[in-house]
Amino acid sequence: MFDLEGVRAAVAQRGRVARVVIAGFDGSSPREVGAAMLVWTDGLSGTIGGGALEWAAIARAREMLTGPALLRLDRDALGPALGQCCGGVVTLLTEVFDAAAVAGVPGDVFARAVLGSVAGEAMPLAVTRVLGRTRGQGILPAPGLVQGWMVEPILRPQREIWVWGAGHVGRAIVGVLAPLPEVAITWVDVGADRFPGDIPAGVTVVPAADPVLLVPHAPMGAEHLILTYSHALDLALCHAMLTRGFARCGLIGSRTKWARFRARLATLGHIPAGIARIECPIGDPALGKHPQMIAIGVAARMIAAHTLAQRHTLAQRKDAV
Repeated sequence: MFDLEGVRAAVAQRGRVARVVIAGFDGSSPREVGAAMLVWTDGLSGTIGGGALEWAAIARAREMLTGPALLRLDRDALGPALGQCCGGVVTLLTEVFDAAAVAGVPGDVFARAVLGSVAGEAMPLAVTRVLGRTRGQGILPAPGLVQGWMVEPILRPQREIWVWGAGHVGRAIVGVLAPLPEVAITWVDVGADRFPGDIPAGVTVVPAADPVLLVPHAPMGAEHLILTYSHALDLALCHAMLTRGFARCGLIGSRTKWARFRARLATLGHIPAGIARIECPIGDPALGKHPQMIAIGVAARMIAAHTLAQRHTLAQRKDAV
């Protein structure tokens, strides 16, 4: 997807940046269509993968930043041209963005002519239909080339993740989850001094003397990770979550802690089926108890669960058609 906010922020900071995106490929590719990176004269962010492919793309992008060209399309043979073992041909689109160019990007789907033979011509019917499905049915297209036009949906956060607690594990988890695409994180703790000085992009910090009061303000579809410094606060948050409702909820702790919590939540009036929706322990205990180990396990489980849900939704759509 096209990360409009990311491009806008980079342009605001640096004035002019080049964006390189995988527009298509034949055979194998180091990353998927739509994977992109931003390049400026003395730095970059993101990755298209591929080692030598990426270095060649960076060099071309920086050359464009010093010249008049605003767009180019390249087909790179990974084996013959770049000496890589992968047997594929990757099509890369490189575009230069400044404030005016960013202002011209629409809000839902970014479709533009990228081949010289079609630039300036009317939008092909196939692209018109793609845009029509987005406007009429809310169906976002997959990124890629369509009859000489590059079509990319604008990135929008699809997952609301609320992290309750800014201790060592909370910081590790936010550090792992924040760079993931389509994720918006709300990070809650009892005071501003609990948070690190450097907050990742896409993370909203909310200091609250009583975090439990924020639970009713969380979206019903949010995913929660309860990681506070206090067992009493953890229990109060679990009680509030079960009362409010949630998409997924995880609680840090041992099996002994969770056994005690289950009993206390039952005393508070929650039924076993509802209590069982809270996952505890979180992550993968086999990885260990180091904060980064916990964070890796949590992220892996959340990604796997989300991917499975997406596949199920896609299968349902296909069955409906």
